[in-house]
Amino acid sequence: MMRSLFSGVSGLKNHQTRMDVIGNNISNVNTTGFKSSRVTFVDTLSQTLTGASAPKGNLGGTNPKQIGLGSSVGSIDLMFQDGSVQSTGKNTDLCLSGNGLFVVKQGNETYYTRDGAFEFDADGNYVLPGSGMYVQGWMGTDGNIDTTAAVSNIVVQAGKSMAAKATQQITYSNNLKADVPMIVSMSQKGVPATTANPALTASATSPITMKLSDGSTFTETKGTYYLGSSRPVVTSVNVYDSLGGTHEIPVYFMKEGSITSTTASSSTANAIDIWQVSLDSSTWTPISSTSAISPTGQESKMTYLNSDGTSTTVSMNVTKLQFTNSGAYNKDTGDGRVILTFTSGSIGTPSTVPATTATANQAVTIDFSSLTQFVGNNTVVGKEDGNAAGTLKSIQIDSSGTITGVYTNGVRQAEAQVAVAQFTNASGLTKTGNSLYQASNNSGVANIKTAMDLGVTITPSALEMSNVDVANEFSDMIITQRGFQSNSKIITVSDEMLETVINMKR
Repeated sequence: MMRSLFSGVSGLKNHQTRMDVIGNNISNVNTTGFKSSRVTFVDTLSQTLTGASAPKGNLGGTNPKQIGLGSSVGSIDLMFQDGSVQSTGKNTDLCLSGNGLFVVKQGNETYYTRDGAFEFDADGNYVLPGSGMYVQGWMGTDGNIDTTAAVSNIVVQAGKSMAAKATQQITYSNNLKADVPMIVSMSQKGVPATTANPALTASATSPITMKLSDGSTFTETKGTYYLGSSRPVVTSVNVYDSLGGTHEIPVYFMKEGSITSTTASSSTANAIDIWQVSLDSSTWTPISSTSAISPTGQESKMTYLNSDGTSTTVSMNVTKLQFTNSGAYNKDTGDGRVILTFTSGSIGTPSTVPATTATANQAVTIDFSSLTQFVGNNTVVGKEDGNAAGTLKSIQIDSSGTITGVYTNGVRQAEAQVAVAQFTNASGLTKTGNSLYQASNNSGVANIKTAMDLGVTITPSALEMSNVDVANEFSDMIITQRGFQSNSKIITVSDEMLETVINMKR
C-alpha cells in the first residue's frame, strides 16, 4: 500500500482533533474565567531509504533520503493569558488577573479556579454557588489576619455581632499652631489682669474682653483665660466604657509660652515651647523654669451626671508638652502620657448605661508623641480605640482580597482574606470540569499566598471573561478545514493511483 494513503489518514485525524479543540473554545466563549487551548502538530517517524554519507576523497557528502510517515498531535496547550475584566456590581464577585488561581475545597480534595463568581450561603460560607465548594483563605481575629497560617474555609455570618470594647488608648496627631496668638491684655468689668493675678474666669454677667498678639480682640462669656497664654484649643474624644457606652470628653490645649533649656550633651541653651493639656481651662500652672514644666500630682477634674442620678468624676493628670525649635515633640524631657480614671463607672449626660454596672476606675492612656508644632493651623485631633457593640450590616472586598465587615457601630473590621495559588507551570494543570483544575505531575506544587505576595491583582465586583478570541478561532477553523480537505485529497489521489496499478493487469 502507498505510504501517502496512511499519511493522509493521520492528517485527517489530527485536523479532526484540532477542530474538536476549536469547537470547545468557541463553545466556551462566554464561560467565566475559561482558558482556551491550541493544538500543535509534529511529524511522525520517517522511513530512511539511504543514510547520510560523509565527504571522502574526491567525492562530497550526501544527505539522507527519508520519507515522512505523516503527522501526529504534538501537544494541546492551555493558554493562560488573562481574559477581559467585566464589571458585575455584585460585591462578592472577584476577578483575578495574573498568574494565579483561587483555591476551593470539597471534602479533602483541593481544586483551583479562575471563576470568581462567589457568594455567601445560608451559613455564611463563601462558596462557588454552582458546586457549593468552599473558598479558601485566612480568617481574622479582632481584625487581625495571620496569612502565615494554613488556609481554611472562609465563613462570615450575616448579622454577626461585635462585642463592646472599652477604650484603652487615645492617640493625638497632627499640628499645634506654633505662632498661635497670645493674650497680651484682658479685663473684666474694667479691671485688667496683671502678672500677679493673671487668671480671669468669664460668665454671662461678667464677660472678659481680651486683646491678642496679632491685634485681634475677643469677648468671652465662659471659660478661664490667662494673661501671657493663648486661648485654649478645644478638642473632644469619645471614650467607650466596658458596656459600650459612649462618652464625649473635652481636652484643652493651651500654649503657655517658651523657656530655655540646656541638655546634658550640649551647653547651648535651646528655646522650648510649652503647651498645657487638661480637661478644662481652669487648671493652670505658670511656667517660670524647667522645674515647672511637669507639675507633679496636679489633676484637672470634671463631674458628669449619670442616668440613675449618681455622679461620676473624670480626672486627668495635667501635662506640659514640650516642642523644640525644630517643631518636633521633645520626647527626652516631656512625659507625653497621662491617665484618665473614671472613678464611678459610666459617664455621660445623659448616660446610656447605669453607673453601677460599667467597670469602674477605667484607665485610658493618652499619647501625644505624634504631635508637631509648626507655623500654620491647629489641626490637632485625637483618635481613640474601643467601640460600642454593633452588628455586621455589609461586607466589602478590596484589591488584596481582604473581606472587610462594616458594623452598625461604625467600625470597619477585616473578617477574612482570600487565598491565591500560583503554579510554576499553570498550563500543566489538569482540567476536571466546572472550570476547575487540579495539580498534575507537570504543574508544580501550589504556592498559596496573598494576591499582593504573588503579584496578581484582584478586581472586586467583577468577573474575568473567557480569553477565547473568536476572530482567531474562526481563522483557525478555516485553516483547519483546508488542511482536512487537503488530506482527504491525498487519500483520494492515492486511491486513484492504486486503482491505476490494479487496472494494469487488464
